Amino acid sequence: MPRARARRSVAVLLAGALLLAGCAVGPTGTNGTRGASGSPDATSGVAPTLPAGVTVELVQLRADVAPRQAQVHVTNGSDQTLTIGEVRVEDPRFEGPATRVVAGRTSTVPAGRSVDVRVQLPDVDCSAPEDGEPEVMLELDSASGRAEMTASATDPLGFVAPLHERECREERLTDAAALAFTGFQESAPGEAAVLELTVTPTGEGEATIAGVQATNLLDFGPASVDGAYPLDLSIAASGTEPIVVELPLVPFRCDPHAVQEDKRGTIFDVRVVVEGEPGEIELFVGDELRGRILSWVAAWCGFG
Repeated sequence: MPRARARRSVAVLLAGALLLAGCAVGPTGTNGTRGASGSPDATSGVAPTLPAGVTVELVQLRADVAPRQAQVHVTNGSDQTLTIGEVRVEDPRFEGPATRVVAGRTSTVPAGRSVDVRVQLPDVDCSAPEDGEPEVMLELDSASGRAEMTASATDPLGFVAPLHERECREERLTDAAALAFTGFQESAPGEAAVLELTVTPTGEGEATIAGVQATNLLDFGPASVDGAYPLDLSIAASGTEPIVVELPLVPFRCDPHAVQEDKRGTIFDVRVVVEGEPGEIELFVGDELRGRILSWVAAWCGFG
């Protein structure tokens, strides 16, 4: 919810103040809870905050990276059951709010338990600084009604700032070229397969594609240098013809669990230089190629 809308909702939130009347709330904590009953101050117009003992974190696990999602981790340290409806994450580093992947779902969290609510991340806002702070709105139900409550969320894995930096670098890179994995050729066991990377210059900018790093599942065999396949591919401002690079691919490991539990094995870090600044972007092979690559690894390694 945009902050302007949040301000317009204050009057409605005040009407739901009794929601917190039964909550034992102590002194102010990191989630913004206040003393006494936790109800808003009618004279100050402060919206209700989370019951004491309820904490919120924003995390991104390995399985969340490819679909560009995250999870709101709510820990219920209060003495009552929480029923969570709408979930919304506001952060100035994103162009809009992150909301539930499955809209309309309700999460019930008994006292002493926790829940992870998966949210879809919006596009990054590259005009914003990298040191913002996420704020989470939870819609809580009780016998006395429903109210929206906000809390500052921690980012214990520190994923938002690097994501913002990486995706803004990728945005600047697209001024010079678009990158995509466009093909895959399987190979017999013991031989290298071929992963096709297509670099399409825009004819409007310059950049360098320095190399493609190996993953925890896939390697480039003898062609690897310092953990990456070197390219040193310069993109000229006048270029427009697509450049196709064939990357030799072999499994980094032959462990059935590596395939069965794969989460990041087909997401490659690409080393680039944009506007004279070296860095990395992430490039996913896509769902169709991912399935083919994982099947190839299983056959190459002789699973089953």
